[in-house]
Parts: sequence; C-alpha cells; structure tokens
Amino acid sequence: MSIIKPRIYLASQSPRRRELLKQVGINFELLLLRSSPGRSVDVDETPHPGELPEVYVRRVCQAKAEGGYSALRLRNLPPFPVLAADTTVALDGEIFGKPDNADHAGEMLRALSGTEHQVLTAVAIALGDHVEQVVSVSSVRFAPLTGERINAYLRTHEYADKAGGYAIQGHAGAFIEHISGSYSGVMGLPLFETVELLRRFDYPAI
Repeated sequence: MSIIKPRIYLASQSPRRRELLKQVGINFELLLLRSSPGRSVDVDETPHPGELPEVYVRRVCQAKAEGGYSALRLRNLPPFPVLAADTTVALDGEIFGKPDNADHAGEMLRALSGTEHQVLTAVAIALGDHVEQVVSVSSVRFAPLTGERINAYLRTHEYADKAGGYAIQGHAGAFIEHISGSYSGVMGLPLFETVELLRRFDYPAI
C-alpha cells in the first residue's frame, strides 16, 4: 500500500511562488481557480474605495485561499492545505496594483522614483473551515530614476503582472538602494512567515 506524501495545493499562477516553495522543499501541486468548475474568472482584485493596503491584501488573499479550497472540494481532491498569497505595493497609503499597460507601469515607476514604499504580501492557508493568515510588510527605497532608465526597464516587459510595475528579482533590482524586511516577501512569498504558517497546520516543513 502506497503512502501519500504530505503536500499542499498552491492557488497561484506565479512562477516566483513556485520557485520559492521549491527552495524550502515544500511539496505542492498547482490549483488554478480559473479552471475550477463553476468559476469563470479569478478572484476580483479591485481595491474598494478608501481601502487600506493591509486590509486589501488580507481580503484578496483570504478570498483566493477560500476559493481554492472550494475548488478542491468540487473536484473531490485529497484534503490537503490550500495556500494562497497576494502582494501589493503601497506609497503613502495608495495601493499600486498590477499595471494595465506600459504607460501605467511608467506612471508607477515615476511615482516610486527616489522614494520609500511598502510591499505587503499576505499568505493564507485554508483547510476545511479553518483559515489562517499572515502579512509580511517590507520597506523598499528606490534611487531617483531618470526617464531613460524607466523607459529602458519598460522595454524589458518585466512590469507585466507585477504589483507596482516591477520585479525585485529582475532588472529592477538595480533601482533599489535599500530594503528593510523580507526579500522573498517582496518577490511574492515571505518564506519565514509561510513556513511558520504551514507548521501551524502540521505540515512537516524544515
């Protein structure tokens, strides 16, 4: 009789989150909400009017985790924990989500140029009716950016699908003068907080 190895489901399409889970030896399977029976779209990530950045990432992350667990039940999959995450960038309380296009990304980068902003990543795990959540908040300071540097970055197309229009692990790493907090959290999955959360669900993480 085969023994089922402990694992989790990852309710995220982010390749960065997959890489980070692999880095710390977490056994996972992808659970994409879009392909779930009865769901035609992903969780609505539109901020509510006046919503604070931390309230926003917690709300969206919890909805992703709960939606993932509902999908698991509909498909009659083995009931392992479902992990979801959401990242946003905030400057002076304003939420910078994923840019609509290159022009929008350029606006974000010009606003972040020469300033310190926050990167908030929420992680939630759902198992049955039990959902727990943590939030990692990091501060990132950008050097002043010339229009030439911003335009060169936009030509890389790295801004696509990235909160705040940049990826710390890519070319934009050269923009960052200082970071205080979690590097992996800025990438999209704070490893310390994620492992601590998994341990609460008795997942055998290192």
